[in-house]
Amino acid sequence: MEEYLQLFVKETSFYNQIVLGSLVPQSLWNPLPHVLQTWLRNYIGGVLLYLLSGGLWALYIYYWKRNLYLPKDSIPTNEAMLLQIIVAMKAMPWYSALPTVSEYMIESGWTRCFSSISEIGFPAYLAYLAIYLIIVEFGIYWMHRELHDIKPLYKYLHATHHIYNKQNTLSPFAGLAFHPIDGILQAVPHAITRFITPLTGTTMVTIPYGWIGCLEHYATLKKAPRRLPERCAFDG
Repeated sequence: MEEYLQLFVKETSFYNQIVLGSLVPQSLWNPLPHVLQTWLRNYIGGVLLYLLSGGLWALYIYYWKRNLYLPKDSIPTNEAMLLQIIVAMKAMPWYSALPTVSEYMIESGWTRCFSSISEIGFPAYLAYLAIYLIIVEFGIYWMHRELHDIKPLYKYLHATHHIYNKQNTLSPFAGLAFHPIDGILQAVPHAITRFITPLTGTTMVTIPYGWIGCLEHYATLKKAPRRLPERCAFDG
């Protein structure tokens, strides 16, 4: 069992090496404990994905295709987008903690993750992936709903996000502009489902990053005259 779990440790170490080895001097990150290396990789990866994905999407929708999706008075100011980035950056260290804890649970053998798709076959993997996404979507929906229905949670947590939820302030960068606890609560279903649905460790590591991109893109267009499909794991 211990030998099998080391496959997950080697896998996360490989991801740490790719990200940290490319962007951070080795003398700064190599002495850190494995779990802190994983947190730093999640933090840097999250920040880069948030800024690059949000920046490219803003460039596309506000400049290149500005007349296709939004009228002029619906384009947020640079000041509004900068404020959203600041809010998200304050929360990003906390957001990075949840996938770090999740990866630690995978490495410790507490979840139902397996190392390779070949262990169960591709059809079974796709079925488990579909079940995972359904459970996560259901969990995020109800978590988000409770953040609205329970008034103290809305007032002290979720209202921060809705400051930017207007047609003339909503931007790709609003997708992660949450109070840190709010953002973590809405991501908790990703962590819980690891105990329910068997998937590869790689899948569990990469899905949250896809969720970030989905949040940013969907947040921008959900109130635009030409809409995306009604939901994309979030309806803030």
